[in-house]
Amino acid sequence: MHTHSLHSWQHEHAFLGEHHSRNERRTWCVIALTAGMMVAEIVAGAVFGSIALTADGWHMSTHAGALVISALAYRYARRHARNPRFAFGTGKLGDLAGFTSAVVLALVSLLIGYESLLRLASPVAIRFDEAIAVAVLGLAVNLVSAWLLQDNDHGHAHRHHDRHHDHQHQHEHDHAEGRHQHGHHRGPAPARARDHNLRSAYLHVLADAATSVLAIIGLLAGRAYGWIWMDPLMGMVGALVIAHWSWGLLRDTGAVLLDAVPDQELAETIRRRLEEGDDRVADLHLWRLGPGHNAAVITLVSDGPESPNHYKGLIADVPGLSHVTVEVQFCTHHSAAA
Repeated sequence: MHTHSLHSWQHEHAFLGEHHSRNERRTWCVIALTAGMMVAEIVAGAVFGSIALTADGWHMSTHAGALVISALAYRYARRHARNPRFAFGTGKLGDLAGFTSAVVLALVSLLIGYESLLRLASPVAIRFDEAIAVAVLGLAVNLVSAWLLQDNDHGHAHRHHDRHHDHQHQHEHDHAEGRHQHGHHRGPAPARARDHNLRSAYLHVLADAATSVLAIIGLLAGRAYGWIWMDPLMGMVGALVIAHWSWGLLRDTGAVLLDAVPDQELAETIRRRLEEGDDRVADLHLWRLGPGHNAAVITLVSDGPESPNHYKGLIADVPGLSHVTVEVQFCTHHSAAA
């Protein structure tokens, strides 16, 4: 076989999110903001005697570390996106970073809860006015950071739709030419696709904002009514909120790392499209490769099988399928035997 002919059957395996570079830049910006506020809160909490403020500063340091993990994951995934050592690219590196960040969040919640219990048992005097001022500043920084990290993919759904149709015309032409036994759909990520690396960074910032709000509430109540215990109590509430967010992120990223079926609706759509007449899907493996990118390996059995390209053409317009392999088996009267 000539090299030129072989190249027409090959394709790259770069399955990064559509806004990968943008999200990387924004994450580095948030790291700078977080690190600066971290130092301010730790110093202010120690000087003014607020455990909630000190806890917020120290757990912000762990968030800063987790954000660095997210940023480095973006950079590594981008630089090695076409490295042949990675069988399906580096798109799942963000999910690995997200899982790591979720573990950090869980540890943060335990730390805050422990420190709050200690301070509840042994309260100390608090300089409320200064502590409140620093907590409000911390909240402002967190809100700016959250704005930087918010996912705007839903707002671009109409552009995704137009580009997907443009790609589909080209893909149908490729099928007509008999190319690619492995379908390689380079359509955009569907609006529901999540960048778990960005989500983990966002949750870390949101956790900072939540603990800042709770610290402010505790400090205001303490100043107004002398309820010193409100400060550590709010720390305990914050620990529970962060633990809840951590569990959600662990569950979602863990499922990706274990190659769980990412979307049951997508799997049913594939089956419905392919099962025409007596054709039946005998085996379907569907897993996530990266934000907005899924792979499918499908085995079909049929009394009168068509070519693999025929079946790939039936699902060519399904959003989110970026790597499709179809195997067709001839099986006389398979439907009756079933």
